[in-house]
Amino acid sequence: MVGPQYDCLANPLGAVRSTFDKAMASGSDPSAFNGSDWGALDVFRQFLIDQGSPSQVPVLNPTTIGRIQPNTLVRFRGMIQDMLGNEFYVGAYKNEAVWRTNKFTDFPQFPMGEEPNMQIWERRLLYCVPVPGQNSWTESLSEVLPNGCMDWTSQQREKRPRMDDDASDHMDMVGFLSFTMVSDDEGKSSSCVKKMKGEGHASPSPSSQSEDSKIEGTSSSMIKMPDVDRNSLPCLVKIYDCPETELKLNEIFEFIGVFTMNSEVTVAKEDNSEVSDSFFEDELISFPANTVPRLHCLVHKKLEVHDFLPSSPMFEPKPHLVREIRESLLGHLTVILGNDGIAAQFMLLHLLSKHLLAITYMDVLKQVHTRVDNVAVGKLSLNLTCLSKESVSVFGNRLNHAVKNLLPFTHCIPLSVEYLNTASLAPKKEYQTNRLIPGVLQLAEGSHLIIDETKLEAGTLNSNGVENTRLLKNLMEFQKVEYDFQYYKMDMTTDVQLLIFSEGKSNIVPADLVIPFQPSSADSIDAVPTEAIEAWRWYLATVRSLPHSIETEMQKVIEIDLVAARQADRSLGSQDFSRWLTMGRLISASFGETTLSLEHWQMVKEMERLRRERLK
Repeated sequence: MVGPQYDCLANPLGAVRSTFDKAMASGSDPSAFNGSDWGALDVFRQFLIDQGSPSQVPVLNPTTIGRIQPNTLVRFRGMIQDMLGNEFYVGAYKNEAVWRTNKFTDFPQFPMGEEPNMQIWERRLLYCVPVPGQNSWTESLSEVLPNGCMDWTSQQREKRPRMDDDASDHMDMVGFLSFTMVSDDEGKSSSCVKKMKGEGHASPSPSSQSEDSKIEGTSSSMIKMPDVDRNSLPCLVKIYDCPETELKLNEIFEFIGVFTMNSEVTVAKEDNSEVSDSFFEDELISFPANTVPRLHCLVHKKLEVHDFLPSSPMFEPKPHLVREIRESLLGHLTVILGNDGIAAQFMLLHLLSKHLLAITYMDVLKQVHTRVDNVAVGKLSLNLTCLSKESVSVFGNRLNHAVKNLLPFTHCIPLSVEYLNTASLAPKKEYQTNRLIPGVLQLAEGSHLIIDETKLEAGTLNSNGVENTRLLKNLMEFQKVEYDFQYYKMDMTTDVQLLIFSEGKSNIVPADLVIPFQPSSADSIDAVPTEAIEAWRWYLATVRSLPHSIETEMQKVIEIDLVAARQADRSLGSQDFSRWLTMGRLISASFGETTLSLEHWQMVKEMERLRRERLK
């Protein structure tokens, strides 16, 4: 334990350096650490979990950033929008015969001198942004962390050395260097993958050189408010001691760590050409420290939809409770859709759909001798047709508003020829700045996307429009988004629910299900109680993640039905059978069941019959 003079919330660096000093006093060798943890994370894990303190950690967002002191503990929620590679930094150095550490900070506590004895360590850089399309009702949780014990991931694993030979060859020359992040006056940035971050200059904060018992790196005045979008605040997160496979692009995390942000950044760039060639081959990534805050991560946790529910009912998904919530939500959807009960049934299944990487009933498809290659199992995109510009202004707006109230991450694309010709849908790598430029389709897992084609008129697509059309079809059919890395392209798997509004069947984004919309009324909608909305949010987040299986006897029934259907209609293929099985899984889940019953399978066949009748 760290002594009481160290406040983990207000002075996390004091706790880090105290544990480092104890490790040195016990005879540890800094070279043996290679950047790995020496016991500091145990202090923060106890502070955050054992003492129930996560809720005390301030949230870093556009509202709070002007009031948060630098070098204090903060938490930031966001999506990993770009992975910027690795950064070398001076992790430990000797100052007047005493070893010091620069871990979890941008500046050394004491001047390093001209030729210090130092250890070069490595950390990862992640560019994180607020989750795209995050709805405002989820933000009420941002000020308070859940009280329950959270499964925080402590970054204390042994990290594999990853310095390349060229970097190692230059280690003998860094003794007289002081390094820092560099950007030129034009804001250009680097194409380097690995960068040296030398902490050669002491922090300009007077208190950074104070005694250990004082709060390090803070001052009595608040930091200068950065010039950032009030509705969006990116964050450059620095990761220590964590396997690369644990953090992936487009995943949502909550990071807790040391906040650093300087309104005036000292830029050090040595005149020595040899040094420049070694560590400053290009300008480094252009993220000005006075506009993009840094967070040196101590612990992190991957977030799920449940983590964005402000107050979810605290009960197990028991079938009888799930049935009650299901019926009320289905009734709400029916009213929104003008008393079109069939469309409401399919809408419910659509909202519960989820792209699955693997599923237990794939063998059933194989038994009817159909191809299953490239089938994105679990998705259920929906195309509501017979919608005009006038009717979509009523029912489309109603449904869009309802989806925003039910799901945490939603988007809407008003599709037109002009939009297709001008929009940037695919993320694109810009090597001159070493940035992944985000596209409209770079979305977080579990996002919902509405595509409104009712405004689409005749026109000519340019090359960008043709490419965007292909990207939308690829997302619809395979649940993949193609990322453009200039020299090559890479498909990234995603999980996005797609809902299309159109007058006729969409040819641009052909959906799994096409439902002619047949409302019978356009009555106004009564206000929904908050308790009901919260129950529906919990329901959608919970049942879509339930496990699912098909028992042996039921598999035989399904096999017979699929074979008979294929014999009756030779046009049926693997995608049709995959859709039926997906509907069976979703109907079971909608009732809180984890196995497919004969009753639910009969419901699938009846819903398909009613849908096909409308298509005639």
